[in-house]
Formats: sequence, C-alpha cells, structure tokens
Amino acid sequence: MKVKLARMAGFCMGVRRALEMVLAAANRGDGPLYTLGPLIHNRQVMELLESKGVKPVEDVSEIKNGILVLRAHGIPPQDRKRIKDSGLALIDATCPRVARVQSIIRYHTRRGYSAVIVGEEDHPEVIGLMGYGNDRTFVISNPSQVELLPPDGKLIVVAQTTQEKQNYDQIAQRIKERVPGAIVFDTICDATLNRQHEVRSLAPYVDAMVVVGGYHSGNTRRLAQVSRSTGIPTFHVETEKDLDKTKLASLEVIGVTAGASTPNWMIKNVVRELESIRTRRDSRLVRWSRTAIRGLLQTNILVAAGAFSLSYAAAILAGRKPDFLHPLIAALYIYAMHALNRLLDKGASTYNDPERASFYRRYRAPLVLSGISSIAGALVLSYILGFRVFLAVLGLSVLGTIYSVPLLPRGSKKAWRYYKIKDIPGSKTLSQALAWGALIALVPTLESANPAWGVAIVSFCYIFSIVYVRSALFDIFQAQGDLIVGAETLPITLGERRTLVLLKVFVLFAAAVLALAALIRAAGGFSFFLLLSCLYLGLCVLAYEKRWLYPGPRLEALVEGNLLLIGLLALSWQLIT
Repeated sequence: MKVKLARMAGFCMGVRRALEMVLAAANRGDGPLYTLGPLIHNRQVMELLESKGVKPVEDVSEIKNGILVLRAHGIPPQDRKRIKDSGLALIDATCPRVARVQSIIRYHTRRGYSAVIVGEEDHPEVIGLMGYGNDRTFVISNPSQVELLPPDGKLIVVAQTTQEKQNYDQIAQRIKERVPGAIVFDTICDATLNRQHEVRSLAPYVDAMVVVGGYHSGNTRRLAQVSRSTGIPTFHVETEKDLDKTKLASLEVIGVTAGASTPNWMIKNVVRELESIRTRRDSRLVRWSRTAIRGLLQTNILVAAGAFSLSYAAAILAGRKPDFLHPLIAALYIYAMHALNRLLDKGASTYNDPERASFYRRYRAPLVLSGISSIAGALVLSYILGFRVFLAVLGLSVLGTIYSVPLLPRGSKKAWRYYKIKDIPGSKTLSQALAWGALIALVPTLESANPAWGVAIVSFCYIFSIVYVRSALFDIFQAQGDLIVGAETLPITLGERRTLVLLKVFVLFAAAVLALAALIRAAGGFSFFLLLSCLYLGLCVLAYEKRWLYPGPRLEALVEGNLLLIGLLALSWQLIT
C-alpha cells in the first residue's frame, strides 16, 4: 500500500518543548517530579513518563515536596500563585503561543474590554485563559452562541490555540456583525493551521486519511473532523493495533497525519503497518524493493557498502592506486561496529526504530556472530598490510567496541554521570566521524615509509565532515527516543535548529577543503568531482529541514545513498581518466 505522510505530522513546538523539559528533569534525577494534570493527551507517552517516575497530579495539595511541571496548556494566575506559595520547585512548560493569548486577555480586560474565547469551556487551556480575564470573559464554541453575547460594549475575540480555523472565522465574523467595534486576534497556533491546511491539501490525492493520536486529544479530534469535512473516509487511531485492515485493504493510497501530541515512534509504527497491507495494485517489484531497502538498512549491509565506496574513493583522492583490500577492511569494521553497538543499545532503539529493535531481538545470535566475524576478518586483512596497520585497526576496534560498554560500576552513575563513552554529550557523532576518518584516510598511510600527509589530511577532513553530517542527521531523526533514555546526542545538547546550522557549516567546509586542495594542487582533479557529494548531502539536510521527506526508511536510505554516490563518482572518474 502506498502511504503519503503529512510533513507536519507529530509533536508541535509547545508539546515538544514541554516533553523535553520534563524528560531533561527526569534524566537529571533532581527529585520527585510531578505534572499538574497529564502533560499531553497521549496515553502511551503518559505511561512512558510514569515509567520514568513522572507522576501526574490534579491538585497541588497532593504533594509536599519535589518539582512540579506546568504543562503546555497553561494554568490560571491564581493557581500559579498558590503553587509558588507552597514552596514547590516549578518548571513552567506553558507553550509560548498560549502565553501570548494569556497576555492579550490580561492586557485588554484590565482596560475595560471583555474577552470572548472561542474554544471548549472545559479544556485545560481555556480554563487557564479565563483566569487572566478579570471576570470579564465569555466562552463560546459555535456560531449559534454569538447571540448570547451582549450586543454592545468593548470586546476582544481570541481563539483556543488548537481551534479549527473555519469555525473561528465564522464565529469572529458573526461577532463583528453583532458588535462592529470588536477586536479580533489571530491566536490559532501556526502548527494547528498548517496541519489542518495540509489535511485539506492532501485529501484529493488519497483514498482515505489515517489520523494518529490520542482519543482524548482535542487537536487530534479536530484534525479528524477536518479530514471528514473533505468527504474522504477518515480513521482516527491511537496505535497501529487500531487500524481496520479489512477496510483499508480495499484502498490504494492512504494519507497519514498526526496530532500535536503524537510521538514519532507511534507514527512510524502506523506507517509501517499500513505499508505492509497488500492491495490489488501493489506489484511484486514494489513490494520487493521496499523489503530490500528495509533489509539492507536493518542488517547494516547498506552502511557497510557505503564504507567500502568511501574507502575506494579516498584512495583516488589521496593519489593511491585503489584496491579492494582497504575498502573491504573498512566495510567489515563499520559493519561490526554498527551491529555490535546497536545490540548493546537496548533503550533508544525501541522508540527510534521499533522495527529495527524487533529485528535485533529476533536475530541477536546471528548478528553477534557476524559482528565478531567481521572484526576478526578486518584484523586478518589488516595484518596482511603490515603490523602497524594491524595495530591501528586493533586499536580502533577496541575503542569502537567499548563505546557502549560501562567503564565504571553502575552504582557510580550518581557520582559520575558519564560511566560510558556514549554518555558524554555529542560523543556519538564525533566518535563515528573520527573513526571513519582515521580508518579510511590515515591508516593507509602507515604502510608507507614516507607518507603524503598533506593529501591524507585533506582526505581526513573531507571524510570526517561527510560522516559527521551523516551521523548527526541520524541523531536528529532519533532525538525523541534518545531524549527518553537520557542520551545526550548532538541535537539534544545543541538543539535541532543549531545542529542543522552546524551541519550546513560542515557541508560547506568539506566543499571548501576539496576545492582548495585541487586549486593548490594538494589533491588531484577528482576533488572537484567529489563536490557533487557535498551538494547531494546538502540536499539531504534540506530535505529534512523543509520536511520534503519524513524521517524513516526512505530518508535514511537517501542519506546512506551519498556514500554509494561517492563510490560511483570514483568509478566514473577512473573511466573518464
């Protein structure tokens, strides 16, 4: 079955911010942690938070000490004052867009205006907004209720941030007709508007729409309502287990969107389940290609082939005659490190890629055996090239293997946070780039009595940059799962926006190194040819940043494809020259 995934599906900024604040506090272990009401309307995420010791409470009097988190919906000011007076530590995760609406209501009601809030009267956000109205607020939810408002006076009109745009516009128009002087504010969140617009835009191109999110989530229910208003069959599901496969099997193209409180791993599970449904038009070739791509990614064969290609190209860049021994060592080493470290990573992978995590559990023994065999093969081949090369590969293998292994007793974690190398913030991206660069660019120089260090450094800088961007992109794709288990990867440490800026800098740096090396004749003309790989990688960064593609097998294969492109460029250069 073909699936069209909405670009805006999943967490909005406010929910992501609130969840990140709570998880960061939980991972620090500063003390008992509570949320005032459920943090978000998603049962699975709430169960996850409770497993990390985060407990929701409905009344501040239920707790005596600890840290209280205010959720994204916000609370009335009198409740905030009571919490501060109680002496509890406070983490304010109120969405900035909700805080803006609170400020608008407070400012104008203090100046004699009454505030009309378009929303659900019993919704936590609306309850919080009413607290800022100085007893001068009205709450309505449909156009017919406009007649209940006073026909004159000073009015402002605001919307609950997750309101449906068309409904708000209709109500605002009727209010303006009844009270011409009413001031209408556009307070519907951009994320809500964009999701609703995207559903309407996607509807003509799909046979049905699947909306993923909690049954108690207001914004998810409204997404489903918007979808139904377009006339297409709409299925609101919480998880992949709720899919009606019998009805869906008769359709060809399914659109998928998700509410603002739906995590990535739940969306991935639904998309994967939908893609597994066979339809009448699905050709054997299409099904085979999807299975093949997933298999190559899960078994790490694709990344090993990428290492082979990169090593082959590095030989040409360094002015060496390319052979198959160095690329084979690189492929075996990279395969082993990915397989073994993923086997040791039992936490984040469950959330980042549930399908791969299941694959690793199912085939644990063969993967362990193949990983150990690959390391042994790489060491045997490196010994053929010389004892110094063997020692270098052995050292890299030891460092790579202990990356995920505790170096200190588990009880020491409270005293020292970093009891594994992988616990050091940003170490994953850096260590991968260093390992690839050292193995592919520097280790081959150990065979020569008079190595050409200039071109070796050029090669190292290029490979380091390319692999750094690749690794950091995958860290961005997996940030939600890493945050849940407390892994401090680059995007969690710097933030996604700054990480993307950094990746663009590294792409430009790689391109500059290649161009400068060719201009000053530190490397051959092949350097110019490799600029195509920098352009390709830059487009991969943009594909994620602009949401042209959603994180998943297709985007992952696209990123890995850059390494294969480099190998193809190397073969083409050899044929040309």
